[in-house]
Amino acid sequence: MGPARVLRTRAELRNALTGARRPIGLVTTMGALHAGHASLIERARAENGTVLVTIFVNPRQFNDTADFEKYPRDEASDVQACAAAGADLVFIPSVDEIYPDGFQTSVRVGPLTVPLEGAARPGHFEGVTTVVAILLSLAGADRAYFGQKDAPQLLVVRRMAHDLGIGTDVVGCPIVREADGLALSSRNVRLTPAERAAAPVLRRALLAARSHYDAGERDGETLRSAMRATLATEPLAQPEYVSCSDPANLRELTRVEGAALLSLAVRFGDVRLIDNEPLP
Repeated sequence: MGPARVLRTRAELRNALTGARRPIGLVTTMGALHAGHASLIERARAENGTVLVTIFVNPRQFNDTADFEKYPRDEASDVQACAAAGADLVFIPSVDEIYPDGFQTSVRVGPLTVPLEGAARPGHFEGVTTVVAILLSLAGADRAYFGQKDAPQLLVVRRMAHDLGIGTDVVGCPIVREADGLALSSRNVRLTPAERAAAPVLRRALLAARSHYDAGERDGETLRSAMRATLATEPLAQPEYVSCSDPANLRELTRVEGAALLSLAVRFGDVRLIDNEPLP
């Protein structure tokens, strides 16, 4: 693939998209790109005439300023990865370009943002939905691609786009994993060697609950207990939550009657990892 064109302002983006081949596929990222992001860009390339990737470390979705400061940034490597995966355009705005002087608007989705990630990270989803609404509006894309690893985020973004009448189809894409089952994440590079060796316990916990489900178990608390028991075998794992919820509203299920979402958040030192497994 040829080099991707880098854009830094709203005006540059608008000009680049004028007359661009449609459909337009959008992949929003915070940089530190890995094979999971590449899979989204490649999917967008296969399905669209123009592929736009955004790279913006959004301060409004971090609860912890230190976490924001520590978030990995490598623009040159990211732009190269975008081009290799098939991106035509890469939008890398400054904070002031996304949130101009005097900015005072926020987009908040209701009950969907209360459980799980919303409970663990107050204000996080408001930061996500505000910036994604801005990026969807600026891009005018036909499709936007999001990874299933952030299942609550995918659900919230889909709800937001539907409720606001944004004409972009929000497409969910499969989780990309390391050979040992750990879901790819930009945060994985911050794990110590011991923590990295321990981290696949997330996937093992999900698969333990999955095996109970496959054997006929339908009690929600039994499935959650199977995840907790597996996590307890790893001393470095500090669970934040384990969940067996309704994938439509993220409410905990007493009993699994139809579809369900197994999910969990676990800390290893100061690194927080998430993962999930849909049922059936």
